[in-house]
Parts: sequence; structure tokens; C-alpha cells
Amino acid sequence: MRYFFHIAYLGTNYSGWQKHAGTTTVQQVLEDKLAQVLKIPISINGCGRTDAGVHASQFFFHADLAIIDVEELLFRLNKALPADIAIFNIIQVEAKQHARFDAYLRTYNYHIHTYKNPFISSTSSFYQLKNLNLEQMDKTLQLLLVHQDYRAFCTTPAKYEHTICNISSVSLIVDDDEKHIRIQVSANRFLSKMIRIIVGKLLKIGTGKMSVDEFEHHLISKETPAILDLAYPQGLHLSKVAYPFLDLPNQGFEAKG
Repeated sequence: MRYFFHIAYLGTNYSGWQKHAGTTTVQQVLEDKLAQVLKIPISINGCGRTDAGVHASQFFFHADLAIIDVEELLFRLNKALPADIAIFNIIQVEAKQHARFDAYLRTYNYHIHTYKNPFISSTSSFYQLKNLNLEQMDKTLQLLLVHQDYRAFCTTPAKYEHTICNISSVSLIVDDDEKHIRIQVSANRFLSKMIRIIVGKLLKIGTGKMSVDEFEHHLISKETPAILDLAYPQGLHLSKVAYPFLDLPNQGFEAKG
């Protein structure tokens, strides 16, 4: 039987989602703990990949297992896992439904705080910036709804069949004293480092070091900038993954912003 696992994790202690030899990743820890609980080797498929230090307040993976006691597995697996990985639900699905290929919507939130705060420093990025031009930043963000090819904002475009992403919504959310900023982008897919590159450019626009026209030129020309200006990883959260057959509320917690 195929099961979808609805999870969340803090990425601080991991070299991303995907397992790699010689590193500790979320996928590897989950496979190890599933094998420990079920007493058989287990291979899992995630809904995507996150970089080292990036978090997911909503994430799905699927695994093919013998018929299981869902509640018992949920309890035993959460007990075995470290505190920074949580399983919320285990859902039986159709045999061909795929955690990665069937997802039609993904939402990322990037959290920024503009004052030093040790209580959110691992889940929000600290940029000591004042008087950001939020109007220009929002104007730039709206351009993402107009363009579709993000080859210029990807670290490894050659590894993809194409670099088209259909962005469906964007938001710039700022609190009254501009101490917390959240940039939200939803799309059918994202490219490697794409959101961190976009956020890095938005911060340059907010500080007057880059113009909106320069940003759009990269999208039009599809030329990768000489300097990518990646934003820090810890502010990035995969916050929503939706399927035609499964759309669950986010049960994870994200930093204020």
C-alpha cells in the first residue's frame, strides 16, 4: 500500500532534504527511523528538495509499505525521531499517487527580522537594514506574476528540462515597525536556490543598490547575474504543498514575520 506522510522539520541541523553520502539529511534520518521501527529497509520519495539549513513547516513524502496500523506507526515513529522532525499524519493513497510529481502548488515563505533576536535567529534571517524601499520591493515582486522563465535565477539551470515556473501569487507582508518582513511566493515548481536569489535581489532593490528594471532585465534576457546574492538559508520555509487529491492545513510553526 502507498502512504503519504505529512511532516515538518527544522533544517538547521541537516544538509538539506535529499540524502547524500557522508552528511546528515532529513531523508536519511527518516529512512533510518522507519527501518528501525518496521524492521525492514525503507525507501521514501519526498515532495521536493530543500537546501542545507532550510526548513519545511509542511512537507510530504510517500512510501510503499505493507498494510500498517497507522496510529501505532505514527506514535512509534514520532517517538524515535529527533525533536526537529515531526510526523503529523499518515494517509493511505492510490498506488500511483506520487509525493513529488502530483503536487500542483508549493508555497515558500521567507522570513526576515531587522533587529538582532536570538529567539528567532535559526528560523528567520537577520538583516540590519532600515528604511527599506518597500514600495519598490513590492513592485519588483509583482513582476514574478508576469514572467515565467526563471533561468536567470537558478544556480544549476542545465540540470532541468526547462526553467519555466508558473507563479500564481506573491505577497510582501511587513509589520507596523518594519521589524519583521515576510516574502511569500506560490508556484507549481521552483528551481535550485530560486527563492533565495529572488530575496537577495529584493533586498538590493530595497536598499537602492539595484533597480526594478535591472531585475526585470535578468528575467527577460534569461542571463544569470554575475553575482547571485543568495539570501541566508535559515529564513526560508517550505510552507504549503497541495495535491488534487490532498490539501491539508499547515500544522507547523514558523517564525514571526
